[in-house]
Amino acid sequence: MNEPEPAGGQSRHARGTEMIAVVALRTPRSILLVLAMMLVLVTAGCQGHFPADSQGTLDRARDGVLRVGISENDPFTEVAPDGSVSGSEVDLIREYAASIDAEVDWQPGGENALAASMKAGDLDVVIGGLASDAPWTSKIALTRPYTSTTGPEGKTVKIVMGVTPGENALLVDLERFLAEEAGDL
Repeated sequence: MNEPEPAGGQSRHARGTEMIAVVALRTPRSILLVLAMMLVLVTAGCQGHFPADSQGTLDRARDGVLRVGISENDPFTEVAPDGSVSGSEVDLIREYAASIDAEVDWQPGGENALAASMKAGDLDVVIGGLASDAPWTSKIALTRPYTSTTGPEGKTVKIVMGVTPGENALLVDLERFLAEEAGDL
């Protein structure tokens, strides 16, 4: 048999459930549980991709142009007088660009000039047989070492590439490519 609805439009059951909810939220544990559930619901609705580029470099380069600064450092990179480029890193960047359907815009220069261009946002990647202890880490984000060579003093030098700082999707994508193609240290 149905009970008549009390004045105020709420059934006794609805008012009782409301009271239980209020009492349940008075303990610290229950408050934390509710906050955790809210956090899960909010983050589940996020449509962002991680890692992300702060300037959208990988998305811009896909099906577009990858701007690559190149500093001469044989056998990794060579720049001919006519502007043509070659070397093992040039081959890797060409393969990487093909993997994202991008054309490469080569911009030759010295390492200091390329680091400044990267900081200014004019380049996406810098190559040139860069050592992992390169002094431009405030202007360039370095990949993990993907190969090594023997330096002038007979010490092992780990070789990296540079990416615009904050462009984490590009950095991760390039590192994944280098690990698959060049072999990771």
